[in-house]
Amino acid sequence: MGSDSDLPILEKAMNTLASFGVPYEVHVYSAHRTPDEAIAFARGAAGAGFGVLIAAAGMAAHLAGVLAANTTLPVIGIPCKSQNLDGMDALLSTVQMPSGIPVATVAINGGVNAALLACQMLALSDDALAVRLREKRESDTRAVLEKDARISREYSR
Repeated sequence: MGSDSDLPILEKAMNTLASFGVPYEVHVYSAHRTPDEAIAFARGAAGAGFGVLIAAAGMAAHLAGVLAANTTLPVIGIPCKSQNLDGMDALLSTVQMPSGIPVATVAINGGVNAALLACQMLALSDDALAVRLREKRESDTRAVLEKDARISREYSR
C-alpha cells in the first residue's frame, strides 16, 4: 500500500486471500517517498515466489504503475478514495497506464475484487484454488437466490 491510511481497503483483500488459503505479504511502499524500496520489491518479487502483486494507493496513485514497470508479474491496482476527489484521481492514475506497462484496475476501494482477481490469476496454475473459487461463486449464487425468494414472498402482491 502507498500509505498506512490504505490499510482498511487492504484488510478486505487480506481477509479474502486468507479465506482462499492464499499466502500474502503486506508492505507500505510509496511511489514518491520510498521509490527505491518499491522498485527493489517489484524487481525481486518473482524471484521471491510471488505470483501477483496488488497495489493500493490514493490521490496520484502511482504505486501500481511503478511496480508494473519493474516486474513482469501481473499487477492489480486498487485506487483508494481520498478526501478531495472521492478517488477519481486515483482511479484515473491507476487505469491510464501507457502501452507496454499494463495494470489491472478494480473499483475504487475494491479490495475484495482485487483479491478475487489475484486468486483467479493464480488459479490458472492451481486446480485446488480454482475449485475453491467455483465453490465461492456457487455459494454466492445460492445466497442471492435465497434473498430473492425471501423478498419476493414478503413484498410481491
